[in-house]
Amino acid sequence: MSVAEGDLLHTVQPGTIPVGKVRLGRVLLWVASAILALAFLIQALFESGVVSLGFETWRPVLYAYFLWAFTLCLSRVMIHGEQGKKALFVLPAALFVISMVIFPLIFALWIAFSDWNLSSLTGRQFNGLDNIRQMMSDPFYWNALYNMVLYTLVILVEYAIAFGLALLLNANIRARKFWRVIFLMPLMLSPVAVSWMIGKSMLEVRFGPIARLGKWLGWEQPSFFGTPEIARLTIMAMDAWTFIPFMMIMILAGLQAIPKDILEAAEVDGATAWQRFWRVVFPLMLPVSITAVMIRIIFKLKLADIIINVTSGGPGGATDSVTSFIFREYRDRSNVGYGTLLAIVYLIAIVIFMTIMLKLSERLVRRVTGTG
Repeated sequence: MSVAEGDLLHTVQPGTIPVGKVRLGRVLLWVASAILALAFLIQALFESGVVSLGFETWRPVLYAYFLWAFTLCLSRVMIHGEQGKKALFVLPAALFVISMVIFPLIFALWIAFSDWNLSSLTGRQFNGLDNIRQMMSDPFYWNALYNMVLYTLVILVEYAIAFGLALLLNANIRARKFWRVIFLMPLMLSPVAVSWMIGKSMLEVRFGPIARLGKWLGWEQPSFFGTPEIARLTIMAMDAWTFIPFMMIMILAGLQAIPKDILEAAEVDGATAWQRFWRVVFPLMLPVSITAVMIRIIFKLKLADIIINVTSGGPGGATDSVTSFIFREYRDRSNVGYGTLLAIVYLIAIVIFMTIMLKLSERLVRRVTGTG
């Protein structure tokens, strides 16, 4: 009796796969790859106007990709046997990610270097680096970037307020659970609801209760969105009111995880309340704090809904974030090519910025905790 006949769990090794089957798998993969490359090349040349022969849409290229993906999975099994079957647990998911992320990104790059205004009768036209030149000389875009710097710096103030609230709610105060629920309520509301409830109602110049309170206190013409400085501060306050509870709850969870023995030992050694906080609590809370701040930065860099609903970037683009400015390029000006370029540039800037912040925060944690 052979080993294969006696072992029901016998696995096929690469060397036992017939040579003809391996050769057939490779041929199928090469043919599918050639079909995909040819379909993509023909459509790209047709869209560029180089050739007159092509497809009306990119759908045939998508079908060619599906054929290539299926052939790739099949060829892995034909060439590698049981080892190829193991790859099927990961390969379909990877191919799906490529189809949903990589292809749209390539298509976005294709659009970014074109003049494509949906209100124009000429359709999409390749314009090279014109969109980049327009971006470099666009004062409204640079103003939006400047606003994003200010909006991001305000996170330091939000963090200080969130830390103070977390310390308060971690203390032994009366009705502590009730206050925790109250402070978490803004987080339960969507930014769109906050923008309409506060920005469009409570801060309304004529009938808003907060505007009436301002008149009663002596403010002759209370306008929270009339001047650039006040409008920007109002947007900051509304966004902070919505997301401070998020950082607060993360910091509160970290405070509750600190062993009480450490604080009691510091108190026995004669440390004051401030020394216990600065020398014990704050260093122990640094990893949690950095995580909360990083997540908050990610949310802040996407700030758009409150601005769009309350001010639409006004007055004069003074409150625009980059995201809201790109949105208005699409919605108001129908400028798809220029808006796509701005979105790609902003994405690259976010990736670089967050990478630098993660590196700096890692060094900070190592220096404070003495682990580096």
